[in-house]
Amino acid sequence: MLDSLYSQVMDRMWERPAKLFVRLGFTPNQVTSLGLILVAGNCAAYLWHQSSLALGIGLAVAFAADAFDGAVARLRGMSTAFGGYFDAIVDRYQEAIVFLSIAYISGHWLPASLALTGALLTSYGKARVALEMETTNADWPDLLERLERVIIICAVLIADGIAVAAFGLSDIILEGGLWLLAAGANVTALQRVLRARRLLRERDLRAADDGDGDVTV
Repeated sequence: MLDSLYSQVMDRMWERPAKLFVRLGFTPNQVTSLGLILVAGNCAAYLWHQSSLALGIGLAVAFAADAFDGAVARLRGMSTAFGGYFDAIVDRYQEAIVFLSIAYISGHWLPASLALTGALLTSYGKARVALEMETTNADWPDLLERLERVIIICAVLIADGIAVAAFGLSDIILEGGLWLLAAGANVTALQRVLRARRLLRERDLRAADDGDGDVTV
């Protein structure tokens, strides 16, 4: 939702720190690949140290670095169709790695699996409509897009780690956060189904009007 509603503001926010990657000679796809490596590395380390606090902080850094690929593409004039495609594929792998790692260590397979399913369907819901008609990110200001999911999972992991370390609580915050993400992601996927239904029906009506010789509004 934040990316869709405030895309121009978000773009400008990322461009200043992205200049470091430009000075170092990174291409946009290299930044995307670096983000995947950092996420996978943090999750691999989590399988060893099993600290949700360390994972949350590490993922916050990794996802922040990953967010610079679009800014690097704009600054270097290297925006390409494949770059956008590659970024979307890598984003899905990142989320899969994160949720599967958390499920493996915590044992909360059901909410983690539902959260991952909702995340994948949210992405696919927009991508599938793009095969049928022209659409933009501004057309999809839905509840939990990737940015919101990333913020929530990092916040949940950090809060859970603090609660366990400071108060000796069990992973109740982690489990609750996963259920929150599962509910929010699947509600968002449903939002996109309903939005797709409206957009495609409007397109079909315009096509029918054109076929009858009427003017398309």
